Amino acid sequence: MGQIFDKFQGEEWRKKQIRQITDRVFEKVKNQIQTENLSFEDLYIAVLLVYNDINKLIPGPHFDPPSKDRVRQIMKECDLNLDGVIDREEFFSFIQVMTADTFTVVSQKLIITLVVAPTVAMATKRATEGVPGVGKVVQKLPNAVYASLVTLAVVWFQKMGDDSLII
Repeated sequence: MGQIFDKFQGEEWRKKQIRQITDRVFEKVKNQIQTENLSFEDLYIAVLLVYNDINKLIPGPHFDPPSKDRVRQIMKECDLNLDGVIDREEFFSFIQVMTADTFTVVSQKLIITLVVAPTVAMATKRATEGVPGVGKVVQKLPNAVYASLVTLAVVWFQKMGDDSLII
């Protein structure tokens, strides 16, 4: 239950998730290359690992990693000490910039699922009163059950839409 409330924290939840992913990935790549900083090649491998974690751990559609040109561009922006490599803190900033759009999409879907769908459900419940057969069944359902069913339908349609994007 605490994890659900963490997700409503917004920016702090996002930073916490990014920090966990970036620390794990940075350590993994750093241990393989035996250095404290990441060159472009190492950084691109780290980006692929981060996007792999994002696609596994965060709800929503599959997100493709950015192109190498995009990684080079953001690397230049985030390399604060201009040494041509990325350290741990620069890596965190780099991934925040890189994943900003990803978390926007996830946040929008979360809002639609948890706020809009139940509201629409309650509005449609009243609209079904005059529908023969269906209206009586819908009116007998408790509000919480009806809202849950409509929310599940919205999640299902979102999932179907996400799957069609992959094809």
